[in-house]
Amino acid sequence: MEIIASDTIPAIARMLDSFEHPAILVNPDYEILATNDLYREAFGLIDRSGGPARCYRVSHNFDKPCDQAGEDCPLAAATSSGQRERVLHVHQTPRGKEHVDVEMLPILDDTGALQFFVELLKPVPIAGAGTGAQAMVGASPAFNRMLGLVSRVGPTDAAVLLLGESGTGKELAARALHEASLRSGGALVTLECAGLSETLFESELFGHVKGAFTGANYTRQGLAEAADGGTLFLDEIGDIPYPLQVKLLRLIETGTYRPVGSTQVKTSNFRLVCATHKNLERMVEEGAFRQDLYFRINVFPIHLPSLAERAEDLPLLARTLLREGQGADVKTYHLTESALGLLKQHSYRGNIRELRNILGRAKVMANTNVIDQSVIRQSLDAGKGSSRVLESSAQQMNLKDMELNYLQQLMRIHDGDREQVASIAGISVRSLYRKLQQSESA
Repeated sequence: MEIIASDTIPAIARMLDSFEHPAILVNPDYEILATNDLYREAFGLIDRSGGPARCYRVSHNFDKPCDQAGEDCPLAAATSSGQRERVLHVHQTPRGKEHVDVEMLPILDDTGALQFFVELLKPVPIAGAGTGAQAMVGASPAFNRMLGLVSRVGPTDAAVLLLGESGTGKELAARALHEASLRSGGALVTLECAGLSETLFESELFGHVKGAFTGANYTRQGLAEAADGGTLFLDEIGDIPYPLQVKLLRLIETGTYRPVGSTQVKTSNFRLVCATHKNLERMVEEGAFRQDLYFRINVFPIHLPSLAERAEDLPLLARTLLREGQGADVKTYHLTESALGLLKQHSYRGNIRELRNILGRAKVMANTNVIDQSVIRQSLDAGKGSSRVLESSAQQMNLKDMELNYLQQLMRIHDGDREQVASIAGISVRSLYRKLQQSESA
């Protein structure tokens, strides 16, 4: 343990090593008085050569407290409430900027007067603020608020409803929730609910026995069974037809189900995560979504911000996306400031998914590893052209055919690599297989 003037620090300072997370002892004047071994392992020794080490300077390189620098300050909040407070911050570390879940515990003297604080710093490995290879990336206030909720509810078994526009990263958030949970050793099983018929929905979720329906040539395990002990992620739950919602509700309420064509009742214990871009509350009012199901899945709602709500993250997101798929022998791309300026001016209806597509085209169009303004402009214009083609062909092709045509084109471009195609299309490999299989049998 590192402390200063041990004869002036109370016994609580010597107890920091009993905490299972990096911990520091702080006084009401923001001065760090002691640290535990885990803190020094994670964040290094504190430099006291310039005088008293203030927590806001050590963690953020601020010259004033966090709440005076535009950030939430857990110390100020704990001082005001007299109770423990918690906030998610982006801290400076020896590895660069990292997300840290900060919990502040006030320590009172025998008279009830505030004397010290114990600050617990829990690293959040599910997201990055510019370093590492985490899937979720960002440092804006909107992103940090969302990440703070994910970090808070992740270790629990509470059902989570992810809300937000298409392309905001709901599947990544579902994976982060799973990885932060006590069920991370189990499977994360995804069911894309959009476009499923009643038979397909039941077969996918509950499984079926051989001969249960035409084409059921073998017994098949359902996703509910596969999710036992893990997490079941229902993507676009707002697209489930009303008659199927009662069957899903029964599974959620009782944990029991029957495979299609079977009389055997099975059980499954899973953590439920749902996602939708639709307004479920309005759908309940309109009679398009069951109210009892809505209350079951909406235990802990989390809004995923659109790219417009987290515009400060665009440079970090762009540079992260440009590194996707880069190995030792793959070209490393650099984005010029003028190119970044053009990207900032664009309106992203498809959010991060659209940004990924733009940068993907840019990497193809660039003659060197430098992506400048002209390349981004070509990439944006190409996107507009594809939109015009799509609008024109929509008059002659229904939505299902358009989707199939899109998936088949991706399969040709990527030499049949289903994992890569599913990632680009924003669906699971299982959903991609089902959609392609349906087209072959049609």
